[in-house]
Amino acid sequence: LLKDAGRTHRVYLAETYRGKVFNSGSTQYARYLDLTNTTHSFDRTAEFSARSIAIGLGTDAREMQVGAVSASFFGFFDAPPAVGRYFTSAEDTFPQGAAVAVLSYGMWQTRYGGRPDVLGQNIQIGATLYTIIGVSPRGFVGLWSGEPPAAYIPIATYGAEIGKSLGLRGEQWWSTYHWRWASMMAERRPGVTIAAANADLTAAYIKSLGGEDAASPPRDRTPLSLTKPHGFVASILSERGPNESSEAKVATWLAGVALIVLLIACANVANLLLARALQRKREIAIRLALGVSRFRLASQLLCESLLLALLGGTAGLLIAQFGGAVLRAALLPKTAQAAVITDPRTLVIVGAATLVAGLLTGLAPVFQTRRADLTGDLKAGAREGAIHRSRTRVVLLVLQGALSVVLLVGAGLFVRSLGHIHNLPLGFDPDSVSVVNLQMRGVKLDSAGEVALRRRLMTEARTIPGVTHVSRQVTMPFWSSWNQDIHVAGIDSTERLGSFYLNAVTPDYFATMGTRLLRGRGVADQDIAGAPRAMVVSEAMSKVLWPSQEALGQCVRVGDDTVPCTYVVGVAENVKSQDLDQDPGYFYYVSSDQFATGGGGLFVRTAMSGEAARDVIRKRLQTLMPGPSYVNVTPLSEVFGNETRSWRLGASMFTVFGLLALVLAAIGLYSVIAYNVAQRTHEMGVRVALGAEVRDLVRLVLREGLLLAAVGVVFGGIAALVVSRWVKPLLFDESPRDPVVFVGVAATLLAVATLASLLPARRASRVDPMQALRTE
Repeated sequence: LLKDAGRTHRVYLAETYRGKVFNSGSTQYARYLDLTNTTHSFDRTAEFSARSIAIGLGTDAREMQVGAVSASFFGFFDAPPAVGRYFTSAEDTFPQGAAVAVLSYGMWQTRYGGRPDVLGQNIQIGATLYTIIGVSPRGFVGLWSGEPPAAYIPIATYGAEIGKSLGLRGEQWWSTYHWRWASMMAERRPGVTIAAANADLTAAYIKSLGGEDAASPPRDRTPLSLTKPHGFVASILSERGPNESSEAKVATWLAGVALIVLLIACANVANLLLARALQRKREIAIRLALGVSRFRLASQLLCESLLLALLGGTAGLLIAQFGGAVLRAALLPKTAQAAVITDPRTLVIVGAATLVAGLLTGLAPVFQTRRADLTGDLKAGAREGAIHRSRTRVVLLVLQGALSVVLLVGAGLFVRSLGHIHNLPLGFDPDSVSVVNLQMRGVKLDSAGEVALRRRLMTEARTIPGVTHVSRQVTMPFWSSWNQDIHVAGIDSTERLGSFYLNAVTPDYFATMGTRLLRGRGVADQDIAGAPRAMVVSEAMSKVLWPSQEALGQCVRVGDDTVPCTYVVGVAENVKSQDLDQDPGYFYYVSSDQFATGGGGLFVRTAMSGEAARDVIRKRLQTLMPGPSYVNVTPLSEVFGNETRSWRLGASMFTVFGLLALVLAAIGLYSVIAYNVAQRTHEMGVRVALGAEVRDLVRLVLREGLLLAAVGVVFGGIAALVVSRWVKPLLFDESPRDPVVFVGVAATLLAVATLASLLPARRASRVDPMQALRTE
């Protein structure tokens, strides 16, 4: 829907630290204003961001994606509103902006039934009541490949609302450089090259940095000559930009995998058409002798293959339209629904792929007709022309086997990576745990009020049927963290040992999370304000701080070296909280009663799955929330699932494509062997007449099939070894040259080749020698 996709880009800003270049696709609003006002290479610019914000009130409140965009954002798209209008620049001006909203088409249909009188109605988004002024067109999702926004609001209005809670120390939200929260897009002027646009952006960025230093002098800014700040434009989609996500990398590989499967299918069909052409050699010779031109004959053969490709492409479109939703729900549940049949770009790509596939499959029989020997083919009888050897068919069959090996190796590597993740000790059990976050929506409570509210919520949660444990949570694995300085006797600086993260918890925390206590005890009811401070440390933390001593009873000063000691009362198993790969597990837990902390919510463990418990918990706890505030409930397995999504995507899709390729290779091998057996009926009869036994014929046919499969395994294994180094960054704790995977794939393909050859071999063993010898 972009008006000019070739000239529209996302803006990136980069600096160099310690020899490494860091690219950032997010900017401050103040930086966006600087770049917009001082560059000359762009027709238009826009700032945009998406946040999960509650829409609605009370038990109807739901967190949804909301697009905070500048008024110029919609001008990049050829997408007039379905109803009403978009907001204007006058409604998107700091310091405040206007409280107006544009609904997505899906939101309009599901919540308002598509009624045209929606304009002028109010809708609660976050802490602000907005007036609906328009509805975006069907299928419009902006620039977000994940969950599309349910509504769009002026970025100035959103900035003013959030800026109130930031505590900017006298700065204004639109002029501060300390809040980096949105992305910038730009459309190049006609005739302006990317290189010129990048140079313009770099000059504007350096000028903006100078203005930032003048407004708020930095304490120790590294000289610009060392950081080498520069700006550049890249793909409008962040997944295709310099900070490509692991999901995007896997998706790129899957596109290549789909192409390989297409090539296997083309080779399969080409082999079958070639066999058919060989069988029709005498017919073709007669037609040529009667005056049919070779061009007309080749056109007929190409038309046959193009018709097959057209039927296959149509079937593929239908499968993608109705079957894609199943894959999306299973693997990418929060992505926008992709149009297939109604998307012109998809239709063009499918049409091109269909045309190429039709031409590729039709080339082999066309070349066969060009080598037709009229005299020899017309003289040939049925028996004389029975056996047609073709190197092309053998090459195509070996190619199918080799490509199948490559795909199956990829599938095996991703499956084993996913297995390593599932067997990885996390230090907690995310299944059946729900995370309850409190969204106050501007409701102000004092410290005593916050404590009382959370106690009421915990008490109410324990009364919900199926709830087994409830605990306070301040931080959450793979979502949020809390770090404070700690001081230990005998260690001059704990920072050089690593980062130590903490959580303030209640006594039921370890049972709720499924984290095992290895020694000592957990946070208990007696660890209240005024009592000696208690903490539980992870095993990794105990070993790095007290490598030759027992951690229990040790004194740790949290925050400042003058505060009272917090004594270690227990050692818990290590937890993964930052990343799956290189997380050292330095974690400790303190009593939420002894360390006054604001924010946070609850962990709730239930006897039912986290997904099933979501609505039950939300409805019960929402009744206790004051004013427009609300609770948001998320299964912890969903949070953890986001960390493993790229491996699940790779394992699932590589396996599907690998099995499809294996089936195609088996069909191709079976068809070739079956065709050869049928063509060699006379030869088989002669062999039996001369004394050959059944097992000799079976061995002959099986040897041919296994030889072709073995050659394919060898070439496929070599190809898989070559490409393995590029796959390595996408794997988890798995060697791209794992011999178990390679041997398993080779054995699988040889077993499939054996099965594919058995039916033709059985047919060969039943040849009647008298009938075969009479065949003319």
